[in-house]
Amino acid sequence: MKLNIKEIAVFGMLGAMMFASKILMEALPNIHLLGVFTIATTVVYRQKALYPIYIYVLLNGLFSGFNVWWVPYLYIWTILWGAVMLLPKNMPKKAKPFVYSGLCALHGFWFGLLYAPAQAIFFGLSFEATVAWVISGLPFDIVHGISNLVCSVLICPIIAVLKKSEKYIY
Repeated sequence: MKLNIKEIAVFGMLGAMMFASKILMEALPNIHLLGVFTIATTVVYRQKALYPIYIYVLLNGLFSGFNVWWVPYLYIWTILWGAVMLLPKNMPKKAKPFVYSGLCALHGFWFGLLYAPAQAIFFGLSFEATVAWVISGLPFDIVHGISNLVCSVLICPIIAVLKKSEKYIY
């Protein structure tokens, strides 16, 4: 995927905006706009959405430290990207907000489950210990899923702004 100068600038800014939104909302654990931005950029930029997603992941590691907590970020956001890529492009307009919101919420609810394989590998957890780890994180995943659902009202407006900006950015 070859990028032009405009795309490099836009994707750099989108990745930085994802990171800034996370930092600004850190006082509220598991409440952020990362799923919203991941879905919106994937709908608009398709495969190229991986650039802003991984710019965010890289910035997160650079500023917070590359440690074992960071490794799952290499695949967790890609799973959401992949799920969006599997959605039909010609989905009915009225269905889009519901499908995007549901997917965003589901990713939040399943975050701990998606994170668990890396935890198990890095810390040598047995299957039982991994299940216990997932269960102990359920309250955080519930907050994450509900907050993703609430924040998902921004997905379609962000998609509209990104599509409109594509016409005017040279």
